[in-house]
Amino acid sequence: MTSPRLSFRASLRQAWRGLTSMRTALVLLFLVAVAAVPGSILPQRPLNPFAVDRYLADHPTAGRLYDRLGFFDTFAAPWFVGLYALLCVSLVGCLIPRIRLHLRALRAQPPAPPHSFARLPCRVSAVTALSPDEVAAAAQRRLRTRRWRTRSRGGGSTASVAAEKGYARETGNLVFHVSLLGVIAGVAVGALFGYEGRAIVVEGTGFTNTAIAYDELKPGRARGAADLPPFTLRLDEFEAVYATDGQARDFRADVRYSPGLTEPDRRATLRVNHPLSVAGSRVYLLAHGYAPHIVVRDKDGAVLYDSVTPFLPQDGSFLSTGVVKVPDVRPGLPQLGIRAAFLPTVDVARDGRLRSTSPTPTAPALTYEAFAGDLGLDSGRPQNVYELDTRGLTSTGGGLLLPGETSRPLAGGATMTFVGFREWVNLQVARDPGQRVVLLAAVLALAGVVTSLRVRRRRVWVRATAAPGGTVVEIGGRSRRDADAFAVEFGRLAADLTKLLPGPVAVPADATEEMHP
Repeated sequence: MTSPRLSFRASLRQAWRGLTSMRTALVLLFLVAVAAVPGSILPQRPLNPFAVDRYLADHPTAGRLYDRLGFFDTFAAPWFVGLYALLCVSLVGCLIPRIRLHLRALRAQPPAPPHSFARLPCRVSAVTALSPDEVAAAAQRRLRTRRWRTRSRGGGSTASVAAEKGYARETGNLVFHVSLLGVIAGVAVGALFGYEGRAIVVEGTGFTNTAIAYDELKPGRARGAADLPPFTLRLDEFEAVYATDGQARDFRADVRYSPGLTEPDRRATLRVNHPLSVAGSRVYLLAHGYAPHIVVRDKDGAVLYDSVTPFLPQDGSFLSTGVVKVPDVRPGLPQLGIRAAFLPTVDVARDGRLRSTSPTPTAPALTYEAFAGDLGLDSGRPQNVYELDTRGLTSTGGGLLLPGETSRPLAGGATMTFVGFREWVNLQVARDPGQRVVLLAAVLALAGVVTSLRVRRRRVWVRATAAPGGTVVEIGGRSRRDADAFAVEFGRLAADLTKLLPGPVAVPADATEEMHP
Protein backbone atom coordinates (compact mmCIF):
# COMPACT_ATOMS: atom_id res chain seq x y z
CA MET A 1 0.00 0.00 0.00
CA THR A 2 1.52 3.34 -1.03
CA SER A 3 1.37 6.38 1.23
CA PRO A 4 -0.68 9.33 -0.04
CA ARG A 5 1.30 12.08 -1.72
CA LEU A 6 1.54 15.34 0.18
CA SER A 7 0.47 18.60 -1.35
CA PHE A 8 3.04 21.32 -2.02
CA ARG A 9 1.86 23.34 0.96
CA ALA A 10 1.96 20.31 3.24
CA SER A 11 5.45 19.48 2.01
CA LEU A 12 6.63 23.02 2.78
CA ARG A 13 5.04 22.84 6.22
CA GLN A 14 6.76 19.52 6.94
CA ALA A 15 10.12 20.85 5.71
CA TRP A 16 9.73 23.95 7.89
CA ARG A 17 8.97 21.81 10.94
CA GLY A 18 12.06 19.73 10.26
CA LEU A 19 14.25 22.82 9.80
CA THR A 20 13.00 24.51 12.96
CA SER A 21 13.42 21.49 15.22
CA MET A 22 16.03 21.60 17.96
CA ARG A 23 17.72 18.49 16.57
CA THR A 24 18.23 20.22 13.21
CA ALA A 25 19.61 23.32 14.94
CA LEU A 26 22.18 21.20 16.79
CA VAL A 27 23.17 19.43 13.58
CA LEU A 28 23.58 22.75 11.77
CA LEU A 29 25.65 24.14 14.65
CA PHE A 30 27.95 21.12 14.38
CA LEU A 31 28.18 21.52 10.61
CA VAL A 32 29.10 25.21 10.93
CA ALA A 33 31.87 24.28 13.36
CA VAL A 34 33.19 21.63 10.96
CA ALA A 35 32.89 24.00 7.98
CA ALA A 36 35.05 26.57 9.78
CA VAL A 37 37.98 24.12 10.04
CA PRO A 38 39.44 24.94 6.56
CA GLY A 39 39.47 28.62 7.53
CA SER A 40 41.74 27.88 10.49
CA ILE A 41 44.05 25.44 8.69
CA LEU A 42 44.47 26.83 5.19
CA PRO A 43 45.70 30.38 4.39
CA GLN A 44 42.90 32.79 3.63
CA ARG A 45 43.06 35.09 0.61
CA PRO A 46 41.62 38.20 2.35
CA LEU A 47 44.28 37.91 5.08
CA ASN A 48 47.38 36.77 3.21
CA PRO A 49 47.09 36.40 -0.56
CA PHE A 50 50.84 35.73 -0.83
CA ALA A 51 50.50 32.65 1.39
CA VAL A 52 47.65 31.42 -0.80
CA ASP A 53 49.75 31.87 -3.95
CA ARG A 54 52.62 30.02 -2.29
CA TYR A 55 50.28 27.17 -1.30
CA LEU A 56 48.95 26.93 -4.85
CA ALA A 57 52.50 26.77 -6.17
CA ASP A 58 53.55 24.09 -3.68
CA HIS A 59 50.37 22.00 -4.00
CA PRO A 60 49.01 22.58 -7.51
CA THR A 61 46.50 19.70 -7.60
CA ALA A 62 45.07 20.01 -4.09
CA GLY A 63 45.33 23.82 -4.27
CA ARG A 64 43.16 24.07 -7.37
CA LEU A 65 40.56 21.76 -5.78
CA TYR A 66 40.52 23.78 -2.56
CA ASP A 67 40.26 27.01 -4.55
CA ARG A 68 37.22 25.74 -6.44
CA LEU A 69 35.59 24.72 -3.18
CA GLY A 70 36.23 28.15 -1.71
CA PHE A 71 38.51 26.92 1.09
CA PHE A 72 40.86 29.90 0.65
CA ASP A 73 38.02 32.28 1.53
CA THR A 74 36.03 29.97 3.76
CA PHE A 75 33.85 32.45 5.59
CA ALA A 76 32.63 34.07 2.37
CA ALA A 77 32.06 30.80 0.50
CA PRO A 78 28.43 30.27 -0.56
CA TRP A 79 28.18 26.94 1.23
CA PHE A 80 29.42 28.43 4.52
CA VAL A 81 27.12 31.46 4.25
CA GLY A 82 24.23 29.10 3.45
CA LEU A 83 24.92 26.94 6.53
CA TYR A 84 25.23 30.05 8.67
CA ALA A 85 21.93 31.43 7.39
CA LEU A 86 20.16 28.08 7.86
CA LEU A 87 21.44 27.92 11.44
CA CYS A 88 20.03 31.39 12.16
CA VAL A 89 16.68 30.53 10.57
CA SER A 90 16.53 27.23 12.46
CA LEU A 91 17.25 28.92 15.79
CA VAL A 92 14.66 31.61 15.17
CA GLY A 93 12.12 29.00 14.12
CA CYS A 94 12.83 27.01 17.29
CA LEU A 95 12.66 29.96 19.63
CA ILE A 96 9.52 31.74 18.45
CA PRO A 97 7.10 28.86 19.28
CA ARG A 98 8.86 28.21 22.58
CA ILE A 99 8.68 31.87 23.57
CA ARG A 100 5.01 31.97 22.62
CA LEU A 101 4.28 28.88 24.73
CA HIS A 102 6.27 30.25 27.65
CA LEU A 103 4.39 33.55 27.59
CA ARG A 104 1.14 31.62 27.55
CA ALA A 105 2.33 29.55 30.53
CA LEU A 106 3.26 32.71 32.43
CA ARG A 107 -0.27 34.03 31.98
CA ALA A 108 -1.91 30.71 32.85
CA GLN A 109 -3.00 29.87 36.38
CA PRO A 110 -1.52 26.92 38.32
CA PRO A 111 -3.33 23.63 37.70
CA ALA A 112 -6.01 22.40 40.07
CA PRO A 113 -5.11 19.89 42.80
CA PRO A 114 -5.08 16.21 41.80
CA HIS A 115 -8.03 14.06 42.75
CA SER A 116 -5.90 11.96 45.08
CA PHE A 117 -2.83 13.19 46.95
CA ALA A 118 -1.72 9.59 47.43
CA ARG A 119 0.18 9.67 44.14
CA LEU A 120 2.23 12.71 45.09
CA PRO A 121 5.78 11.97 46.28
CA CYS A 122 5.59 14.62 49.03
CA ARG A 123 2.50 15.04 51.20
CA VAL A 124 1.33 15.60 54.77
CA SER A 125 -2.09 15.79 56.45
CA ALA A 126 -3.54 17.61 59.44
CA VAL A 127 -6.88 18.32 61.15
CA THR A 128 -7.95 21.78 62.28
CA ALA A 129 -10.99 23.55 63.65
CA LEU A 130 -10.87 26.27 60.97
CA SER A 131 -13.32 26.21 58.09
CA PRO A 132 -12.06 25.15 54.61
CA ASP A 133 -12.26 28.72 53.29
CA GLU A 134 -10.24 30.06 56.26
CA VAL A 135 -7.57 27.41 55.70
CA ALA A 136 -7.35 28.23 52.00
CA ALA A 137 -7.13 31.98 52.65
CA ALA A 138 -4.38 31.57 55.25
CA ALA A 139 -2.39 29.19 53.02
CA GLN A 140 -2.69 31.51 50.02
CA ARG A 141 -1.42 34.50 51.99
CA ARG A 142 1.60 32.57 53.27
CA LEU A 143 2.45 31.14 49.84
CA ARG A 144 2.27 34.57 48.24
CA THR A 145 4.69 35.97 50.81
CA ARG A 146 7.08 33.25 49.63
CA ARG A 147 6.57 34.38 46.02
CA TRP A 148 4.52 31.41 44.86
CA ARG A 149 1.95 31.98 42.14
CA THR A 150 -1.36 30.88 43.61
CA ARG A 151 -4.85 30.03 42.54
CA SER A 152 -7.63 29.39 45.08
CA ARG A 153 -11.04 27.79 44.89
CA GLY A 154 -13.53 27.87 47.69
CA GLY A 155 -17.13 27.65 48.67
CA GLY A 156 -18.98 24.71 50.12
CA SER A 157 -17.31 21.91 52.04
CA THR A 158 -14.03 21.98 50.08
CA ALA A 159 -11.50 24.74 49.40
CA SER A 160 -8.13 24.47 47.73
CA VAL A 161 -5.04 26.44 46.83
CA ALA A 162 -2.75 25.59 43.90
CA ALA A 163 0.73 27.16 43.86
CA GLU A 164 3.53 26.97 41.35
CA LYS A 165 7.11 28.23 41.29
CA GLY A 166 10.16 27.93 39.03
CA TYR A 167 9.08 29.61 35.80
CA ALA A 168 12.51 31.23 35.72
CA ARG A 169 13.98 27.87 34.69
CA GLU A 170 12.36 27.97 31.26
CA THR A 171 13.01 31.72 31.09
CA GLY A 172 16.72 31.10 31.64
CA ASN A 173 16.69 28.36 29.02
CA LEU A 174 15.10 30.69 26.49
CA VAL A 175 17.47 33.53 27.41
CA PHE A 176 20.41 31.21 26.76
CA HIS A 177 19.16 30.25 23.29
CA VAL A 178 18.24 33.82 22.38
CA SER A 179 21.69 34.91 23.57
CA LEU A 180 23.28 32.21 21.42
CA LEU A 181 21.47 33.72 18.47
CA GLY A 182 22.72 37.14 19.61
CA VAL A 183 26.32 35.86 19.62
CA ILE A 184 25.90 34.58 16.06
CA ALA A 185 24.35 37.87 14.98
CA GLY A 186 27.10 39.89 16.69
CA VAL A 187 29.83 37.88 15.00
CA ALA A 188 28.10 38.40 11.65
CA VAL A 189 27.82 42.16 12.24
CA GLY A 190 31.52 42.34 13.12
CA ALA A 191 32.51 40.35 10.03
CA LEU A 192 30.36 42.54 7.79
CA PHE A 193 31.05 46.03 9.10
CA GLY A 194 34.29 45.76 11.07
CA TYR A 195 37.93 45.56 10.02
CA GLU A 196 41.28 44.43 11.35
CA GLY A 197 44.76 45.40 10.24
CA ARG A 198 48.37 45.18 11.36
CA ALA A 199 51.15 47.64 10.72
CA ILE A 200 54.80 47.88 11.72
CA VAL A 201 55.69 51.40 12.86
CA VAL A 202 59.28 52.49 13.51
CA GLU A 203 60.21 55.05 16.15
CA GLY A 204 59.94 58.54 14.76
CA THR A 205 57.46 57.53 12.05
CA GLY A 206 53.71 57.08 11.89
CA PHE A 207 50.87 56.09 9.66
CA THR A 208 47.49 57.25 8.48
CA ASN A 209 44.59 54.84 8.74
CA THR A 210 44.49 53.95 5.05
CA ALA A 211 44.72 50.58 3.34
CA ILE A 212 48.18 51.25 1.91
CA ALA A 213 49.63 51.86 5.39
CA TYR A 214 48.90 48.32 6.61
CA ASP A 215 51.06 45.25 6.20
CA GLU A 216 47.93 43.11 6.62
CA LEU A 217 44.36 44.35 6.29
CA LYS A 218 41.10 42.47 6.55
CA PRO A 219 38.18 44.79 5.79
CA GLY A 220 34.61 43.78 6.53
CA ARG A 221 32.58 42.00 3.90
CA ALA A 222 30.16 44.92 3.60
CA ARG A 223 32.87 47.56 3.81
CA GLY A 224 35.77 48.38 1.52
CA ALA A 225 39.27 49.58 2.19
CA ALA A 226 38.08 53.13 1.43
CA ASP A 227 35.64 53.04 4.37
CA LEU A 228 38.31 53.12 7.10
CA PRO A 229 37.78 55.91 9.66
CA PRO A 230 40.40 58.64 9.18
CA PHE A 231 42.96 59.07 11.94
CA THR A 232 46.72 59.39 12.23
CA LEU A 233 49.20 57.94 14.72
CA ARG A 234 52.91 58.56 15.28
CA LEU A 235 55.30 56.51 17.45
CA ASP A 236 57.52 58.89 19.42
CA GLU A 237 59.35 56.40 21.60
CA PHE A 238 59.25 52.75 22.58
CA GLU A 239 60.79 51.38 25.75
CA ALA A 240 61.17 47.75 26.80
CA VAL A 241 62.33 46.74 30.27
CA TYR A 242 63.91 43.32 30.73
CA ALA A 243 64.90 41.32 33.81
CA THR A 244 68.42 39.99 34.27
CA ASP A 245 67.40 36.66 32.74
CA GLY A 246 66.15 38.37 29.58
CA GLN A 247 62.43 38.05 30.38
CA ALA A 248 60.33 41.07 29.47
CA ARG A 249 58.95 43.06 32.40
CA ASP A 250 57.23 45.97 30.70
CA PHE A 251 56.58 47.42 27.25
CA ARG A 252 55.58 51.04 26.72
CA ALA A 253 54.97 52.95 23.51
CA ASP A 254 54.52 56.72 23.67
CA VAL A 255 52.41 57.87 20.73
CA ARG A 256 50.72 60.94 19.35
CA TYR A 257 47.45 60.55 17.52
CA SER A 258 44.73 62.62 15.94
CA PRO A 259 41.11 61.33 15.73
CA GLY A 260 40.70 63.22 12.43
CA LEU A 261 42.87 64.58 9.71
CA THR A 262 42.42 68.18 10.89
CA GLU A 263 42.20 67.75 14.68
CA PRO A 264 45.16 68.54 16.97
CA ASP A 265 47.45 65.77 18.17
CA ARG A 266 46.88 64.03 21.48
CA ARG A 267 49.37 62.02 23.51
CA ALA A 268 48.84 58.53 24.85
CA THR A 269 50.81 55.53 26.11
CA LEU A 270 50.23 52.06 24.77
CA ARG A 271 50.91 48.95 26.82
CA VAL A 272 50.13 45.29 26.35
CA ASN A 273 46.42 44.68 27.07
CA HIS A 274 45.87 48.44 27.39
CA PRO A 275 44.71 49.52 23.92
CA LEU A 276 44.08 53.02 22.64
CA SER A 277 40.55 53.90 21.52
CA VAL A 278 40.45 56.32 18.59
CA ALA A 279 37.77 57.01 15.97
CA GLY A 280 35.73 53.99 17.04
CA SER A 281 38.74 51.68 16.63
CA ARG A 282 41.10 50.09 19.10
CA VAL A 283 44.88 50.12 18.67
CA TYR A 284 46.69 47.23 20.37
CA LEU A 285 50.41 46.83 21.02
CA LEU A 286 51.29 43.31 19.87
CA ALA A 287 55.05 42.98 19.43
CA HIS A 288 58.25 44.89 18.92
CA GLY A 289 61.70 44.52 17.43
CA TYR A 290 64.73 46.33 16.08
CA ALA A 291 65.16 48.21 12.81
CA PRO A 292 68.79 48.81 11.75
CA HIS A 293 69.53 51.98 9.81
CA ILE A 294 71.41 50.87 6.69
CA VAL A 295 72.87 53.05 3.93
CA VAL A 296 74.20 51.58 0.65
CA ARG A 297 76.33 53.75 -1.65
CA ASP A 298 77.92 53.08 -5.01
CA LYS A 299 81.64 53.47 -5.60
CA ASP A 300 81.17 57.18 -6.34
CA GLY A 301 79.40 57.78 -3.02
CA ALA A 302 75.90 58.16 -4.46
CA VAL A 303 73.22 56.83 -2.12
CA LEU A 304 71.44 53.75 -3.50
CA TYR A 305 69.56 52.75 -0.34
CA ASP A 306 68.92 54.68 2.87
CA SER A 307 66.27 53.27 5.15
CA VAL A 308 65.51 52.14 8.69
CA THR A 309 64.64 48.51 7.92
CA PRO A 310 62.56 46.44 10.38
CA PHE A 311 64.10 43.05 11.20
CA LEU A 312 62.13 40.11 12.61
CA PRO A 313 63.14 38.60 16.01
CA GLN A 314 64.13 34.93 15.87
CA ASP A 315 64.63 34.03 19.55
CA GLY A 316 64.24 35.34 23.08
CA SER A 317 67.45 37.35 22.89
CA PHE A 318 65.99 39.23 19.91
CA LEU A 319 68.53 38.11 17.38
CA SER A 320 66.71 39.53 14.35
CA THR A 321 67.02 38.86 10.65
CA GLY A 322 66.14 40.99 7.66
CA VAL A 323 66.82 41.64 4.01
CA VAL A 324 67.99 44.65 2.02
CA LYS A 325 67.24 44.70 -1.72
CA VAL A 326 68.97 47.31 -3.91
CA PRO A 327 67.69 47.15 -7.47
CA ASP A 328 68.64 50.73 -8.42
CA VAL A 329 72.33 50.48 -9.30
CA ARG A 330 74.18 51.98 -12.22
CA PRO A 331 73.42 50.50 -15.65
CA GLY A 332 75.49 47.44 -16.41
CA LEU A 333 76.03 46.52 -12.75
CA PRO A 334 74.25 43.63 -10.99
CA GLN A 335 71.49 44.20 -8.47
CA LEU A 336 72.40 43.82 -4.79
CA GLY A 337 70.77 41.66 -2.15
CA ILE A 338 71.93 41.67 1.46
CA ARG A 339 70.84 39.12 4.05
CA ALA A 340 71.64 40.44 7.53
CA ALA A 341 71.18 39.69 11.22
CA PHE A 342 71.01 42.22 14.05
CA LEU A 343 72.40 41.19 17.46
CA PRO A 344 71.41 43.50 20.34
CA THR A 345 74.21 42.21 22.60
CA VAL A 346 76.81 40.46 20.50
CA ASP A 347 78.99 37.71 21.98
CA VAL A 348 81.18 34.90 20.66
CA ALA A 349 80.13 31.38 21.66
CA ARG A 350 82.61 28.60 22.44
CA ASP A 351 82.22 27.18 18.94
CA GLY A 352 83.19 30.53 17.48
CA ARG A 353 79.69 31.51 16.34
CA LEU A 354 78.25 34.91 17.05
CA ARG A 355 75.21 35.11 19.27
CA SER A 356 73.12 37.62 21.20
CA THR A 357 73.10 37.15 24.96
CA SER A 358 70.43 39.71 25.88
CA PRO A 359 67.56 41.57 24.22
CA THR A 360 68.85 44.81 25.73
CA PRO A 361 70.98 46.61 23.07
CA THR A 362 74.14 47.05 25.12
CA ALA A 363 76.57 45.87 22.41
CA PRO A 364 74.71 45.99 19.06
CA ALA A 365 76.21 44.56 15.91
CA LEU A 366 75.13 43.64 12.40
CA THR A 367 76.30 40.58 10.47
CA TYR A 368 75.65 40.39 6.75
CA GLU A 369 76.11 38.35 3.60
CA ALA A 370 75.91 40.16 0.26
CA PHE A 371 74.69 38.75 -3.05
CA ALA A 372 74.76 40.09 -6.60
CA GLY A 373 72.61 39.22 -9.59
CA ASP A 374 68.99 39.46 -10.67
CA LEU A 375 66.64 39.90 -7.70
CA GLY A 376 63.62 38.96 -9.81
CA LEU A 377 61.76 42.15 -8.98
CA ASP A 378 60.84 42.69 -12.63
CA SER A 379 59.19 39.27 -13.01
CA GLY A 380 55.83 40.46 -11.66
CA ARG A 381 55.73 37.77 -8.99
CA PRO A 382 55.12 39.05 -5.42
CA GLN A 383 58.03 38.70 -3.00
CA ASN A 384 58.30 38.69 0.76
CA VAL A 385 60.23 41.72 1.94
CA TYR A 386 61.74 39.65 4.76
CA GLU A 387 63.09 36.89 2.48
CA LEU A 388 65.80 36.85 -0.18
CA ASP A 389 65.57 34.31 -2.98
CA THR A 390 69.22 33.51 -3.67
CA ARG A 391 68.50 31.54 -6.83
CA GLY A 392 70.23 33.37 -9.63
CA LEU A 393 72.36 35.34 -7.16
CA THR A 394 76.08 35.04 -6.41
CA SER A 395 77.48 35.45 -2.90
CA THR A 396 80.09 38.21 -2.65
CA GLY A 397 81.07 37.65 0.99
CA GLY A 398 79.99 39.03 4.34
CA GLY A 399 81.20 40.39 7.64
CA LEU A 400 80.41 42.06 10.95
CA LEU A 401 79.65 45.76 11.42
CA LEU A 402 79.36 47.84 14.53
CA PRO A 403 77.31 51.07 14.59
CA GLY A 404 78.95 53.65 12.36
CA GLU A 405 81.14 51.15 10.46
CA THR A 406 81.18 50.63 6.68
CA SER A 407 81.67 47.32 4.92
CA ARG A 408 84.41 46.54 2.48
CA PRO A 409 83.48 47.01 -1.20
CA LEU A 410 80.66 44.81 -2.43
CA ALA A 411 79.78 43.96 -6.04
CA GLY A 412 80.46 46.88 -8.36
CA GLY A 413 82.33 48.75 -5.65
CA ALA A 414 79.21 49.48 -3.55
CA THR A 415 79.51 49.76 0.22
CA MET A 416 77.11 49.31 3.13
CA THR A 417 77.14 51.42 6.30
CA PHE A 418 75.49 50.37 9.56
CA VAL A 419 74.46 53.80 10.85
CA GLY A 420 72.57 52.66 13.95
CA PHE A 421 69.18 51.29 14.89
CA ARG A 422 65.72 52.15 16.15
CA GLU A 423 62.91 50.08 17.60
CA TRP A 424 59.63 49.21 15.91
CA VAL A 425 56.25 48.08 17.20
CA ASN A 426 53.61 45.91 15.61
CA LEU A 427 50.22 47.56 16.04
CA GLN A 428 46.87 45.91 15.51
CA VAL A 429 44.02 48.23 14.64
CA ALA A 430 40.58 46.67 14.92
CA ARG A 431 37.01 47.80 14.83
CA ASP A 432 34.23 45.37 15.69
CA PRO A 433 30.76 46.93 15.89
CA GLY A 434 29.33 43.59 16.99
CA GLN A 435 31.69 43.25 19.95
CA ARG A 436 29.32 44.76 22.49
CA VAL A 437 26.47 42.66 21.16
CA VAL A 438 28.58 39.52 21.57
CA LEU A 439 29.66 40.55 25.08
CA LEU A 440 26.11 41.30 26.22
CA ALA A 441 24.83 38.09 24.64
CA ALA A 442 27.59 36.05 26.30
CA VAL A 443 26.78 37.52 29.73
CA LEU A 444 23.07 36.85 29.24
CA ALA A 445 23.81 33.32 28.03
CA LEU A 446 25.83 32.62 31.16
CA ALA A 447 23.08 34.04 33.36
CA GLY A 448 20.51 31.96 31.49
CA VAL A 449 22.50 28.75 31.94
CA VAL A 450 23.01 29.37 35.65
CA THR A 451 19.32 30.15 36.11
CA SER A 452 18.14 27.08 34.21
CA LEU A 453 20.48 24.84 36.21
CA ARG A 454 19.69 26.22 39.66
CA VAL A 455 15.94 26.83 39.44
CA ARG A 456 13.49 23.92 39.77
CA ARG A 457 9.93 23.89 38.49
CA ARG A 458 7.72 22.74 41.39
CA ARG A 459 4.09 22.73 42.42
CA VAL A 460 2.31 22.64 45.79
CA TRP A 461 -1.37 22.07 46.55
CA VAL A 462 -3.36 22.64 49.73
CA ARG A 463 -6.86 21.15 50.02
CA ALA A 464 -9.16 21.61 52.99
CA THR A 465 -12.21 19.34 53.29
CA ALA A 466 -14.91 19.61 55.95
CA ALA A 467 -15.29 16.45 58.08
CA PRO A 468 -17.27 15.50 61.22
CA GLY A 469 -14.19 15.89 63.46
CA GLY A 470 -13.01 19.17 61.92
CA THR A 471 -11.41 20.21 58.64
CA VAL A 472 -8.94 17.77 57.06
CA VAL A 473 -6.02 19.66 55.51
CA GLU A 474 -3.93 17.91 52.82
CA ILE A 475 -0.65 19.42 51.62
CA GLY A 476 1.17 17.84 48.69
CA GLY A 477 3.71 18.75 46.07
CA ARG A 478 6.06 17.54 43.36
CA SER A 479 9.09 18.76 41.45
CA ARG A 480 10.09 17.86 37.93
CA ARG A 481 13.73 17.39 38.95
CA ASP A 482 15.96 17.14 42.01
CA ALA A 483 13.39 15.36 44.17
CA ASP A 484 15.65 15.19 47.23
CA ALA A 485 16.18 18.96 47.37
CA PHE A 486 12.46 19.53 46.88
CA ALA A 487 11.63 17.13 49.71
CA VAL A 488 13.64 19.31 52.09
CA GLU A 489 11.97 22.48 50.78
CA PHE A 490 8.54 20.88 51.02
CA GLY A 491 9.14 19.80 54.60
CA ARG A 492 9.92 23.40 55.63
CA LEU A 493 6.93 24.74 53.68
CA ALA A 494 4.54 22.17 55.14
CA ALA A 495 5.74 22.90 58.67
CA ASP A 496 5.25 26.63 58.06
CA LEU A 497 1.71 26.10 56.72
CA THR A 498 0.62 23.85 59.59
CA LYS A 499 1.74 26.50 62.07
CA LEU A 500 -1.04 28.70 60.70
CA LEU A 501 -3.67 26.24 61.90
CA PRO A 502 -4.73 26.83 65.53
CA GLY A 503 -4.37 23.67 67.55
CA PRO A 504 -3.93 21.26 64.65
CA VAL A 505 -3.76 17.56 65.18
CA ALA A 506 -1.13 16.52 62.62
CA VAL A 507 -1.01 13.00 61.31
CA PRO A 508 2.60 11.77 61.58
CA ALA A 509 4.03 11.55 58.09
CA ASP A 510 7.31 11.61 56.20
CA ALA A 511 7.35 13.78 53.12
CA THR A 512 9.21 11.14 51.17
CA GLU A 513 7.04 8.14 52.10
CA GLU A 514 3.57 7.14 51.00
CA MET A 515 0.86 8.06 53.52
CA HIS A 516 -2.83 8.68 53.58
CA PRO A 517 -4.92 11.12 55.63
